[in-house]
Amino acid sequence: MNRPVRTLILLALSSSALAGCASMAPEHTRPPAASAPAFDPEYRPDGEAVASQLSYREWFTDPRLVGLIDSALENNRDLLAATARIEQARARYRIQDSRRLPSVVANGSATRSRQPLGVNPALDAGDVEGAPDAITSNRFEVGVGVSAFELDFWGRIASLSEQARAQYLSTVAAQRAFYLSLIADTATTYYEIVETQEQIALAEATAQSRRDGLRIAKLRLDNGVTSALPYRQAETLLTQAEQQLASEKLALARLRNQLAVLVGGTVPDGLAEGLSLADQGDKPRLAAGLPSDLLLIRPDIIAAEEQLRAARANIGAARAAFFPTISLTGNAGFSSNSLDGLFSSDGLGWSFGPSISLPIFDWGAREADLDLAQALEVEQVANYDKTVQTAFREVSDALAGRRYLAEQVATLERAVESQERIAYIARLRYREGVADYLEVLDAERNLFSARQQLLATERAWLQNRATLFVALGGGTRDAMTAP
Repeated sequence: MNRPVRTLILLALSSSALAGCASMAPEHTRPPAASAPAFDPEYRPDGEAVASQLSYREWFTDPRLVGLIDSALENNRDLLAATARIEQARARYRIQDSRRLPSVVANGSATRSRQPLGVNPALDAGDVEGAPDAITSNRFEVGVGVSAFELDFWGRIASLSEQARAQYLSTVAAQRAFYLSLIADTATTYYEIVETQEQIALAEATAQSRRDGLRIAKLRLDNGVTSALPYRQAETLLTQAEQQLASEKLALARLRNQLAVLVGGTVPDGLAEGLSLADQGDKPRLAAGLPSDLLLIRPDIIAAEEQLRAARANIGAARAAFFPTISLTGNAGFSSNSLDGLFSSDGLGWSFGPSISLPIFDWGAREADLDLAQALEVEQVANYDKTVQTAFREVSDALAGRRYLAEQVATLERAVESQERIAYIARLRYREGVADYLEVLDAERNLFSARQQLLATERAWLQNRATLFVALGGGTRDAMTAP
């Protein structure tokens, strides 16, 4: 490469290296977290496992659920869209960051032209015998040029590049946050399906038992042992069980449709082959850690902080707009009438020069841009604080739910046992003629309701367990390696 060409390129690169040394963006500091230094010790878990170091495959013990989560993370359309947004943000960052360096363009041309001598009197050969009536000429050019490149003395381009980078990192963190929420949503829906299946089994068993009771009541009525009232009461019990059975089947169909959307396709058969609610287990047990740990673990908090960083970088760009813009333009190359002599020193030509643009009066546009950037920073600070508060609340709620839902399950298990004994005694008293069928009716209703409540509470406890895992940053390791 010829020396002047190398000099032009080196000069442009040196100028870009010298520029951008100053930044007018506010220094980024993480806002102080308005939270207690530790979670409430009254209901914090006593485990030792760290959620952020666990994979969802290590946390969920039901192989059917793990398979559904795998399908959701591979096929969910919203997650695919979130991943595509990462590529978009990465491309925007690369586009913006490329403007910090000069754009060097190589160009070349070759032309051949013919000009009649009569067009230009200076070339007219007159009446000279044998003189040509036209001149044919060649023109070859080759060179490099630097387009109008802004010397970033005030850090405007650097601030815009930092803003694009922060937006990109925020998009990455947002995708990871959605990744974790998809795990929680899939687990929550699956537990609802398992509960509904068990509610259906309960309703079917109850309906069959009440059909038997209705048959016995009909025999007693036909033999004149009882009046029509006990028969009608037994009939009411059966219709209630059948109505509940139809309602649960409708709920199951809707839940399967919801799960199909989450997994991004048809729900595989064999959901009943998974574990029951009572067999899901409670291992490993989690340690709550400190609230400050969430600031470095939770992707939604990281995304909010990157948005704040982007807003502050935008302030730097808005402030730099008040200062002159200095641009550099240059080109160097060779031209010749013959290809053989194109790169001779006689054909070298070059030009180089800076330009400056000084803003004087723009009707307050730059002041408005700065006001807008500062207002956006205030908004992002508030959004960050809200995200942190929400994260702390989710963990605290899940910790409380872990303790008190477990207590509710234990209480309802005892209640079901009591209601089973009451129902047995009521049926025995009715057969002995000591009590009327209304007592049996109440006992059966209460037993059925207690069993339903136990299943619903077991499901809520499992859903809370999944929520606690995600709220404490569980699955983050998986999200870091996700595409």
